[in-house]
Amino acid sequence: MADSSRHRVVVVGGGFGGLQAVQALADGPVEITLLDRRNFHLFQPLTYQVATGALSPGEIAYPLRAIFTGRENVRVLLGEVARLDLDGRRIELRPVAGVSVPDSLPYDSLIIAGGSQYSYFGHDEWREHAAEVKSLESALIVRSRILSAFEAAETAPDPDARSAWLTFVVVGGGPTGVEMAGQIAELARDTLEGDFRSIDPRSGRVLLIEAADRLLTGFPPSLSARAAQSLIRLGVTPMLSHAVVDIDAEGVAIEGHGDDREGAGQRRRRIAARTVVWAAGVAASDLAAELGRLTGGELDGAGRIAVQPDLSLPGHPEVFAVGDMVRVRRLDGSVKTFPGVAPVAMQQGRHAARTIRARLDGRPTYAFRYRDKGNLATIGRGAAVAEIKRLRLSGFVAWLTWLVVHLWYLVGFQNRVLVFLRWAFSFANHGRGARLITDPVAQAEGRPPRLDLGEAEAQDLRRPGERQRASGPPPAK
Repeated sequence: MADSSRHRVVVVGGGFGGLQAVQALADGPVEITLLDRRNFHLFQPLTYQVATGALSPGEIAYPLRAIFTGRENVRVLLGEVARLDLDGRRIELRPVAGVSVPDSLPYDSLIIAGGSQYSYFGHDEWREHAAEVKSLESALIVRSRILSAFEAAETAPDPDARSAWLTFVVVGGGPTGVEMAGQIAELARDTLEGDFRSIDPRSGRVLLIEAADRLLTGFPPSLSARAAQSLIRLGVTPMLSHAVVDIDAEGVAIEGHGDDREGAGQRRRRIAARTVVWAAGVAASDLAAELGRLTGGELDGAGRIAVQPDLSLPGHPEVFAVGDMVRVRRLDGSVKTFPGVAPVAMQQGRHAARTIRARLDGRPTYAFRYRDKGNLATIGRGAAVAEIKRLRLSGFVAWLTWLVVHLWYLVGFQNRVLVFLRWAFSFANHGRGARLITDPVAQAEGRPPRLDLGEAEAQDLRRPGERQRASGPPPAK
């Protein structure tokens, strides 16, 4: 039973930032409630491996309740924010998947780690045709779409139809796009070799579209060039200086003037492709906009709210926001935007927790300071790029570094062991054991998997005529 005399902390979001905040507070004189619309913590950096059959969902997700077993001052609730009452220090709740929740949660301190979602740059109609891999649900849909494409190509009636099914477009040349393109190419050219009778999966095209003039713009140009070379060796075609201008069920339209091998010099053209993966641009959780409305906080073009140097909100020092949904105001008044990566959210979550504990102890608090530990991106089997401080690595050494870092940050000893064994087995025999098409709605309707799976599995299994698109704020990270 909760001790009502203790300081009450509510944490919204069980992603990297929220999880680290709870762990840093759990041994303090506080009562903590962790609220998320999922009952698990997701290791987002590896969702693309679920999307390509390299890992299973349970290997990169861990139940939130299991993380805090034995912590009697930590309560986990399945639900989502319906309304924020900052003046009354209370959150009104909305149930998820029919699970009842309290009408509201009072708090003394509040940490919001709502995360982010992919931005389609004002073209939300593209979402139906271009899936993303930020959530576990959407990663499973991408996996089904990719595998379904090979199945459809096997029975395609003519060469044009077969070519469209065997063309895979990845939009966005950041780490997720690079990793996704490399994994699809390995799947087609390595894993699936010999699995089909009418098609050769190795004939498939993987196109990586990036509006900038190089991939991985957050890395030094030399590492970007090495990543591009590694992708080309895998069979990926990087299409630099190209922008997507339309997406539908039959393909994509692009504009650009890059020097790719897919028709250099053409200003606007259409690519027939039945599978498109979106990995370009992010927007903050809608909770950031709500906080901005309530506090007058400044929002940028991606919807991120500017927080104080200690990560609290203007006029509400008891409320903290962390992770992808924030920018941080420096002591000199300038505003700093940090990379949307897990280490930033983790460090900010710990900083918010330390600030709360320092206030309770009567100790001074400090401005947030990010300690950059470097960047990592994997391209394929035994190939990656890494920038760690002043050290720049590529190839097999960078890949080993990437592997160790990701195993280290996975939550749960069992998950670390399972992922290590899976990777070791895949490295030895080039296999992917999770190549499953698992969209029951698509199978019932006799169509390729769509993106509208995943509000709740029970709802998605309704008859096609009874399904309707649910509404509400995006899931907490």
